[in-house]
Amino acid sequence: MTSSVAKQSDPNPIVACTISRDVQNFDLLIEDMEAALGESWGDLGFAEALAFFNQPEANSLEFVAVAIDEADEDDLVMLGEIISLANKKGIKVILIAEDVSPAALHQLLRQGADEFVPYPLPEGELQAAIERLRHTPPPVNHAPVHTQTHTHPALANPTAGDGVILAVQGLSGGTGATTLAVNLAWELANVDKASPPRVCLLDFGLQFGSVATYLDLPRRDVVFEMWSDTDALDDDIFRQALVAFEDKLWVLTAPADVLPLDMISSEDVNKLLALARKHFDYVVIDMPGTLVQWTEAVLHASQIYFATLELDMRSAQNALRIRRAMQSEDLPVDKLRYCLNRSPKFTDLNGKSRVKRMAESLDIRIELLLPDGGRAVCQSSDHGLPLASSAAKNPLRREIAKLASSLHALGKSDAEAA
Repeated sequence: MTSSVAKQSDPNPIVACTISRDVQNFDLLIEDMEAALGESWGDLGFAEALAFFNQPEANSLEFVAVAIDEADEDDLVMLGEIISLANKKGIKVILIAEDVSPAALHQLLRQGADEFVPYPLPEGELQAAIERLRHTPPPVNHAPVHTQTHTHPALANPTAGDGVILAVQGLSGGTGATTLAVNLAWELANVDKASPPRVCLLDFGLQFGSVATYLDLPRRDVVFEMWSDTDALDDDIFRQALVAFEDKLWVLTAPADVLPLDMISSEDVNKLLALARKHFDYVVIDMPGTLVQWTEAVLHASQIYFATLELDMRSAQNALRIRRAMQSEDLPVDKLRYCLNRSPKFTDLNGKSRVKRMAESLDIRIELLLPDGGRAVCQSSDHGLPLASSAAKNPLRREIAKLASSLHALGKSDAEAA
């Protein structure tokens, strides 16, 4: 690490620098910068940064890491100037914040910070942010500051706000709801090689949501900040809360900590879903196993509400109870699509007869039969991969792929008819 960028004499060019009141207050940042860049970085104070950006040496910078804590909230105007000037020079900005209020964080993100990483730094998160910056096209240097945008590729061209919402809820534990949600989202993201749709996967399991585990993704603290202050929720905050999986699927993970399900309201959910529909063609939601106040909002907003169950008494009882509860509240029960997990094999005539009797006794239609994927399903989630990547020929994967293809074909035919 160098103590001053301006006095650097090493022949290796400086490609990044930290900007803070005192970088020694962020010792983990020092360690991660050294691990990622070796000696090719320096550190600057706030006032020094404004002066340095106008020097020729600043032309070699790829990015700056602006590190702040609650004591720096009085300097938001100067911090905004630093971020704006970096944007003007074509320098990417990683915002690193500790104990900063959501309002201050929101203001700085609006100024044009490209990435947000909480402090203390999660393991590997700074390196991941650097990689994301290096795979994002740089802003045009001569563009006016107020016209620059910093968005994920999936958010660059908003749709007409008519993205399809597909919700998935398990009627009892272990019925494969998260497996269906994750793999359906991935199959939709790859359903059309020539013109792939933009797909977002939302984990609404605020307490024990496991989408992040299924795809080996980090849980960002900004997700909690987003849900805590939905009045400030806009495109920028939504963008910062998303994590990319192989640059094809965009994921809103569950928060890092267990949160009460009533922390959010129907209004909060509707606002987030409106943003998701604005930027994505398909929005897949992994719902919590519990019915909550805002379940109604998701049910009304979704085009299809998948309900997963198994061929056992607990699933049958819960299917009957949820149907009665929704009918008593005059909710659109017709949106429910029942999915039988671990369905009997084609040659199992006794099992197929049990499925028929179960559907008749509950007065429902079981429209999707999901075969037993075996150990490969658990192994896939443990390795953080969708079934298409780890077990492409698995019967469960094939059935979900067919579902994605039929949904996409239906959507295209509806669009052409309109």
